[in-house]
Amino acid sequence: MENQSRYESTISCRFKEITQEGRVAVMPFLMAGDPDIETSSDLLLRLQDEGADLIELGIPYSDPLADGPVIQAAAARALKAGTTPSRVLEMLKNLQGKLSIPVILFTYSNPLLNRGMERFCIEAAQSGAAGLVVPDLPLEEAEKLSPIASAKGLDLVLLVAPTTPKERMAKISAASRGFTYLVSVTGVTGERSVLEDRVQSLVKQLKDSSSSCPVAVGFGISTPEHVQKVRCWGADGAIVGSALVKRIFNAPPGCAVEEAGIFCRKLREASG
Repeated sequence: MENQSRYESTISCRFKEITQEGRVAVMPFLMAGDPDIETSSDLLLRLQDEGADLIELGIPYSDPLADGPVIQAAAARALKAGTTPSRVLEMLKNLQGKLSIPVILFTYSNPLLNRGMERFCIEAAQSGAAGLVVPDLPLEEAEKLSPIASAKGLDLVLLVAPTTPKERMAKISAASRGFTYLVSVTGVTGERSVLEDRVQSLVKQLKDSSSSCPVAVGFGISTPEHVQKVRCWGADGAIVGSALVKRIFNAPPGCAVEEAGIFCRKLREASG
């Protein structure tokens, strides 16, 4: 992947702006279609208004591997509501001109392969997406997808886990585009009351191996205090998923967008 274009992607540019502001990027995760596509559209715009720097948008999948119970339940609700990859991309396309922050699509390998890598990347780019996260895609397969995504203007973001060997971690970081996604725990997504201190050394290790690629920490980031800690550890971004998805689900009828906005505002206030 060394021959890939070194263009300044929208994700890279956004991280540069945030670094200059002396902050850590606030990166909420939403499950598209939970509770429905129309609400998801409103949520994307409200999160942008309340200070989200980038948004990770999940495409619901029936057999998730990396997701904990909160995200699994959200995916099940979205699928029951009739959400499909095509509907997610159509929703995103309809927000062009209104949604100005980068959106990274979170999907698994099977839907992507079923649609075809090139076709999926073309449609994702046309919808306005800035990047892809495919958690069950190993480095060797990513080396096939990344040039295809890059040619369409999409960053393929790769994941590193606490159990990833040091040499492989360096290879993944070097191959990742936009940022490297550091999984803070061994296990699935979900809220955590305490962040493990070893994450700090992992952030440093990643930064040392590829100083030009930002590092965003996810899995277990649940509170404004966690965002502050991630910033102090030297990370460039904090990804908040289950805590936000749970608030959306537990919000009183008609209040999901407002509840999400309030939570995002608090995360942004803690970012720098």
